[in-house]
Amino acid sequence: MISADVIVIGAGIVGAACADALSERGLRVAIIEQDIAGGGATAAGMGHLVVMDDNAAELALSAYSVSLWKDLVGDRPQRHEYSGCGTIWIAADEEEMDAALEKAQNLSGHGLICEVLTPAALYAREPQLRAGLAGGLLVRGDGLVYPPKTTRILLDRAMRRGAVTRRASVTAIEDHCVVLGDGTRHQAQHIVLAAGARSGALLPELPIQPKKGHLAITDRYPGFVRHQLVELGYIKSAHAASGDSVAFNLQPRPTGQILIGSSRQFDTTDPAVEPAMLQRMLRHAAAFTPQLAQLNVLRTWTGFRAATPDGLPLIGPCGARNGLWLATGHEGLGITTSLATAQLLAGQMQNERTRIPFAPYLPGRFHV
Repeated sequence: MISADVIVIGAGIVGAACADALSERGLRVAIIEQDIAGGGATAAGMGHLVVMDDNAAELALSAYSVSLWKDLVGDRPQRHEYSGCGTIWIAADEEEMDAALEKAQNLSGHGLICEVLTPAALYAREPQLRAGLAGGLLVRGDGLVYPPKTTRILLDRAMRRGAVTRRASVTAIEDHCVVLGDGTRHQAQHIVLAAGARSGALLPELPIQPKKGHLAITDRYPGFVRHQLVELGYIKSAHAASGDSVAFNLQPRPTGQILIGSSRQFDTTDPAVEPAMLQRMLRHAAAFTPQLAQLNVLRTWTGFRAATPDGLPLIGPCGARNGLWLATGHEGLGITTSLATAQLLAGQMQNERTRIPFAPYLPGRFHV
């Protein structure tokens, strides 16, 4: 029998961060994971730490979390395979350059360091980009990590405070209780559902839709690009509610490899790599960096983002079950916003004052 104040369902980066934050506050925590810790969307994602500003709530959460990441990484970046490479948002034309200027104004207004890049300044930093681009925006504070490593670090930290882990599948959530695959029931004052795209299977009433994404990684080509490169058109596709799409997203990993994204697909739960979608994504990436087509791709894979209708995660109490809390629905920002999510969840649970308002992320906005 599990003896805990809190049972966390899911040991991805969000669940691990919640376990860390709750155990830090003196709560007895148990984490249940059916697969390998950090092996789902956490391992499948790009690991970017990027401030996004599609709306005020997204900006507040991502900026807060990036600051928490910097504190966590501290002076030991190698433990997390962290790189403070920054992000360059690429403007393909004057319309997108106007969007870059607006983005710069918005981010700068929140204390984030940005630099508007002319075409000459853009190519000086990233000569592999194709000719004819209008410029870009460098956001210096962005970075990247290898999320499975950080997940393990957070879980180990929680376990040193007494947290326990259990390899099992949860088949149902009841009031203050989880039911495991072997039929046993385990009670706790609080149940935290942090199972990403799997959350909907356990609680079908949740407004969560899986979004499939493809990724590819190359052999080692150190210096091919030096920043995370994202097209400003990415914003148009990232929170689309329907339709398949691809966007240019290139990342220089600390290993010297190049991580290539991204794609979005709805209405599928098949994890198989789809050659047509993969080819579309790679061709789009090569349209921005032509020499990319000459590099050797080592591996391709897919993952599923847990998306909500408004693009914001579900963080807080859920009226569907007594004692149930949600920390899910982060879509493509789960790595970035995991640490802030954990602080907001733990703060609500302990009736603390949180650093940013938690109201925009409450599950109750969807009347679950």
